[in-house]
Amino acid sequence: MTEKSFFAGFGGQGIVSLGQIWVYCAMKGGKNVTFFPFYGAEKRGGIARASVIVSDEEIDSPLVTVPDSALVMNSDSLPLCEGILKNGGLLLVNSTLVKETPKRTGIRVVNIEASGLAEKTGNIRFANMVALGAMAKLTGALSIAGIEEILKKFFSADKHRFIPKNVEAIESGYHAV
Repeated sequence: MTEKSFFAGFGGQGIVSLGQIWVYCAMKGGKNVTFFPFYGAEKRGGIARASVIVSDEEIDSPLVTVPDSALVMNSDSLPLCEGILKNGGLLLVNSTLVKETPKRTGIRVVNIEASGLAEKTGNIRFANMVALGAMAKLTGALSIAGIEEILKKFFSADKHRFIPKNVEAIESGYHAV
């Protein structure tokens, strides 16, 4: 199994953090991984992207040029993601913020109100964790079992009080698709 994923949004949506947590989960499951973040110079509001590969096999190239799955967290990212996605690939769309319909055919589009579900969890900033849960279920690339331990290692001790809400957001995304 090899899953090449691409996550895209704007700065402040936690795209890079999502990618990092994604590969930590996969590593915990004994998978080989690569992770490449890309973000604009702006502190918030610029582009934010991350590409990851999760595989049972050795990874020949760390580049994700034609992903198996893509996550679109904002409208500006939709054309890029649907354009690079492989035929038959999965496009997960944060339908709370992305109102446009993908133009491309031959791909599997799944809408999730990631930002809306995050607000129900208590804060829109959990939208990336909602998306993580949904992508984990839809791709089967990783397990979210034991996610709390991964989050304890990922977040500094002063942020540990947010872990239960992050877990709730991940689980809500998992169960929403």
